[in-house]
Amino acid sequence: MGRRTCDGAGLLGAFRAAAAALEASVDEVNALNVFPVPDGDTGSNMMATVRAALAEAEGLGPSVSAERVASAAAFGALMGARGNSGVITSQILRGLAEGLAGKTKFNALDLANALDQGTKAAYGAVAKPVEGTILTVIREASAAAVVTAERERTIDAVMKSTVDAAQAAVARTPSLLPILREAGVVDAGGQGLFRMMEGALALLTGDVTAPAPRLPAAAGVAAAGHAGRSPAHEGAAAGAGMRDEGFGFETMFLAQAAPGKTLDVDGIRAHYESIGESVLVAGDPRAIKVHIHNERPDLVLAYALGLGTLSKISVENLDQQASDVRETRAAAFAGDGAEGGAAATTAAPAGSNGAPIEAAYPSANAVRLAVVAVAAGEGLAAIFKDFGVHRVVYGGQTANPSTGELLEAVKSVDAQEVLLLPNNPNIVLAARQVSAMTDRPVAVVATRNAAEGFAALLALDPDKGAVENAGEMTAAGRAIQSVSVTEAVRDATVSGKKVKKGQTIALDPDDGLVAVNDDPSTAVLNAIRSLSPGFELITVYYGDGGDLAGTEALARRIHDLGTGAEVEVLHGGQPHYRYLISAE
Repeated sequence: MGRRTCDGAGLLGAFRAAAAALEASVDEVNALNVFPVPDGDTGSNMMATVRAALAEAEGLGPSVSAERVASAAAFGALMGARGNSGVITSQILRGLAEGLAGKTKFNALDLANALDQGTKAAYGAVAKPVEGTILTVIREASAAAVVTAERERTIDAVMKSTVDAAQAAVARTPSLLPILREAGVVDAGGQGLFRMMEGALALLTGDVTAPAPRLPAAAGVAAAGHAGRSPAHEGAAAGAGMRDEGFGFETMFLAQAAPGKTLDVDGIRAHYESIGESVLVAGDPRAIKVHIHNERPDLVLAYALGLGTLSKISVENLDQQASDVRETRAAAFAGDGAEGGAAATTAAPAGSNGAPIEAAYPSANAVRLAVVAVAAGEGLAAIFKDFGVHRVVYGGQTANPSTGELLEAVKSVDAQEVLLLPNNPNIVLAARQVSAMTDRPVAVVATRNAAEGFAALLALDPDKGAVENAGEMTAAGRAIQSVSVTEAVRDATVSGKKVKKGQTIALDPDDGLVAVNDDPSTAVLNAIRSLSPGFELITVYYGDGGDLAGTEALARRIHDLGTGAEVEVLHGGQPHYRYLISAE
């Protein structure tokens, strides 16, 4: 007979099993790329996101409710989300947490409802949902869960139908997306989600035991300055008097440093983690916001009085308000201010009231507008700095920065408004999460590569705000033509062209595969011939597999094509791609 309820420990075990199953399938999921490129990273992005979620949940200690486990996992996933697949996974966990709000334990119907909430959150995170993706998989899986829960009463039965529906949905993704069918693959994100569900089911049915999680120190949430606690911290928090059957008191306040003094944010966070749980300390050396659960709010405030000037002090007895408790109140408080991110097209997966998670504190001397850009290579980063970009975040394919890392970069610039250039389509969703998580305008310029980023920066008007600039800069970035050149890692058919492993392929962000050849130079020349005429400058950024002498020789051959355009060679240093070429 299957189990009818599941508590927090059981849910945490299911998260562990899901993470372990995904970890075992990372290479499989990475390989499910429409294009036979060497940088498929869907599985890696999902794994980084799930590790961050698990690290946050593990930090709660033993004997916690299902609500708190789900909320902690959702927060960790938000801050550690990498790539579009990771962001959508974080949204599914956000919906799951909302569905389990107020639940110490949950039953089959509760689980089905939580999965349905996960579907709604995932679809809400994407401006233009596309079927045949991870969205289809979670939607059909959650629909099957609801049907089963209404006639069965066991969690095992609901999970079994959920996994079966997910597997069937993944198998159908090629019929919904012709590009998948032509490439002979299923959707990578959907497959990753199916593997996670499969792992959770295996634990429920006793086919596996809860694995020990692999949580590296650099888990995504740690990058956001809110790492999961070490075993030593877990013991300290448990000894601080947090009762298993209740929440204790929730204390929140704003602290501003005394004149001539600064706040040790990390030290303050460490102290509060030693005496409480659900600790969030957001801010910088000038001002912070603090949230903590423990049984002794007097100790919390006594320590705080030595930090500087306190305001917005709130102490709530959570045991008297258990039905209203949400772990995400911590996230909501940490961003108690006007919502920024007017350019965001996704819902902020933070607090249940939609308030931003982190707050930034521009000084009186802050610049009006700053730019934060993502770059995949040292050469590209140097060019962005030459353009006057205030902060460069290193990352790209296979190394997508997390939401937390992008948030930290935005917070690090002393500016009234910020423009964020992801320079990769797989970073745009994470960037848009950041735009809804600060207390100042942060607008995303949806650039798809560094070349588009450079073109966008040429259109920046310092007399305009972030939101007004974003539209014009995005249009400027899309006005150029660009091609990325790499080596095929497998045989495939893409855009009607047959590709063999080891051949050089040239990819256009709009048209897909535009050239393929055994000879790299010939592939590049054919790609240049495919461009729409009218450009005056061709820039070749060389990276992995390219060198200066070879690129200069290629530039001469491009010039000899007779396009009339000037050809410029620059060092990009980008991984995986021999050349990034722009025509403008």
